[in-house]
Amino acid sequence: MGQSATEQYNSNPVDLFDALKELGRSRELLLAWTMRELKVRYKQSIIGVGWAVLQPLSMMLVFTLVFSVIVRVPTGDIPYPLFSYTAVLPWTFFVASLSMGIPSLVNNMNLVTKVRMPREILPIATVLACFTDFAIAAVVFMGMIVAYRVSLHWTALWVVALLGIQIIFTLGLVLLGSALNVLYRDIRFVVPLATQLWMYASPIIYPVDLIPEHLRVVYFINPMAGIIEGYRLALLEGMPPDLGATALALGISCLVLLLGYYVFKRLEPSFADLI
Repeated sequence: MGQSATEQYNSNPVDLFDALKELGRSRELLLAWTMRELKVRYKQSIIGVGWAVLQPLSMMLVFTLVFSVIVRVPTGDIPYPLFSYTAVLPWTFFVASLSMGIPSLVNNMNLVTKVRMPREILPIATVLACFTDFAIAAVVFMGMIVAYRVSLHWTALWVVALLGIQIIFTLGLVLLGSALNVLYRDIRFVVPLATQLWMYASPIIYPVDLIPEHLRVVYFINPMAGIIEGYRLALLEGMPPDLGATALALGISCLVLLLGYYVFKRLEPSFADLI
């Protein structure tokens, strides 16, 4: 008996180096699709890119009301609005990338089935578009730094490394999730629930100091925990991130990206049949 198309495709070896070369040759298409994502997102929108600022800002205001007025969460000398926005800003980028990137293949099935191109362009472009929103919303953060008279130290340079780790981790999850979502459409429904629970497992609304010392090794298995805590230390406290937590986040993020890209390219030939 002959193999099905999916079985035949999955039996082919995956050469990630060739895949990266092909992706590099398609960088202009990637840029064009990223610009399209931004235009479509804010088309016929009254406040346009203002939505990039409104979402993290509104979350910060709600958290400030609840956790600094109603239930007081200790943040030391750091004002709670600044404490929360430092975490909400990268978290919003992370969640938006997952919620928009994972369904990107299914939402663009005409391109997936008819156009010859590296299909990873679709989820990667979504992450890049979300990063643009992140950069716009970061302007508010800089305004808060000035308003609260926070002096930035050389440790702020760590933000570049932490952001790089976060992007690696995010791309890996988006590539893995978007590929699996083609096979199992339930994944797009799991993402909102998973990210909501994930938020409480990350130091968004509370400081890491509230986590018992003996549990922090397990706690930092979550890469976003080490990344967000690193942002706070580097920007607000003038201290370098915890090197152990940061190294763990980097290692896990690289593994997730490698796994995500491998699974994506392994399943890519069968996308047209499955969609």
